[in-house]
Amino acid sequence: MEEPQPEPGQEPDRHLAAGTLTLEEAAVETSLRPRSLDEYVGQQSVKQNLEILLAAARQRDEAADHVLFYGPPGLGKTTLANIIARELGVNLHATSGPAIERPGDLAAILTNIEERDVLFIDEIHRLNHAVEEILYPAMEDFAIDVMIGRGPSARSLRLGLKPFTVVGATTRAGRVGGPLRDRFGAVYRLDYYVEDELATIIRRSAGILGVDIEPEAVDVLARRGRGTPRVVNRLLRRVRDYAQVRSDGRIGTAEATQAMNAMDIDDEGLDTTDRRLLAAIVQKFASGPVGGAAVAAVIGEEIDTIEDVYEPYLLQLGFLDRTPQGRIATERARDHLRRLGYEVPTPRRAERLDAGLWDGMTAEGRTDGVSDHSAEEATESEARA
Repeated sequence: MEEPQPEPGQEPDRHLAAGTLTLEEAAVETSLRPRSLDEYVGQQSVKQNLEILLAAARQRDEAADHVLFYGPPGLGKTTLANIIARELGVNLHATSGPAIERPGDLAAILTNIEERDVLFIDEIHRLNHAVEEILYPAMEDFAIDVMIGRGPSARSLRLGLKPFTVVGATTRAGRVGGPLRDRFGAVYRLDYYVEDELATIIRRSAGILGVDIEPEAVDVLARRGRGTPRVVNRLLRRVRDYAQVRSDGRIGTAEATQAMNAMDIDDEGLDTTDRRLLAAIVQKFASGPVGGAAVAAVIGEEIDTIEDVYEPYLLQLGFLDRTPQGRIATERARDHLRRLGYEVPTPRRAERLDAGLWDGMTAEGRTDGVSDHSAEEATESEARA
């Protein structure tokens, strides 16, 4: 079963894309964000550590240590930055890495920050090197070095800053330079949410939006939420619209399921583009292995978009494996496509049955997955060697 492909250069509507927000969605999303750590759902380890860090800063009446959040988009990094400012009772100054083009831009922001304020830098890995050089002494010594004049008469002037807290957020922790990363006193990773946590978020958001939703409908949305609060909030708003137009406004299981079908989102939370990606690997490349460039050419997407947007959730579901030879579609992915009516050819290579290095190790020191005959052959080979 082949699905229609978008026109060249045309992006399909993705209700499940956690990294994109329109202005209208951003306004609604802001109203749904929790305002304190008590209201924040999930990320228990991060919450506990933040509670201690912020409580200690309040008791000492000083600026909190610098904090770096990293993880996939839509998991609550910006929300936590706002919560940190509220918990400390200070102002939040928000910007982003691409917005700070020159060192002078950062200097202007830093000189206007009051004592113990929070400076939130989203996508901090996109800061250019010259701006990072200004940020180093600002974070470490609360000072910035300004060059006055040019040529032989130029001299450096150090300006003192009021103590403040930098909260950085990034979706690519590996691209944050080591010197910058080392200046953060607390580094936290945000993980995907489980269905129970997403269900709690849906019920809370439904209460804020004044939506009447059945418990079974909550489960329908949570299962398709891709482990991301931003996605489930977006799905809730779309289902609310559907129930308002096509029904009496109350969201039941039928309304939730019909709305998901109308948006072409299946029971695993995959949309049209996700299925096109899986179908390309399974049908055109016999389940792989296949390189990312080949897949990108077939489905008409950039390889960076595939790696950053589509593959993380497919890997989380166990639908894809990434090997040195390329991407491989698993049996779970083939079963899912079969249930949806796709033609699934025989894979090019069988499933990998080899155990990991430490998997199934017995007390005698031999892996359970190795037969006695194979062990004897290995012993004979070593003896011959």
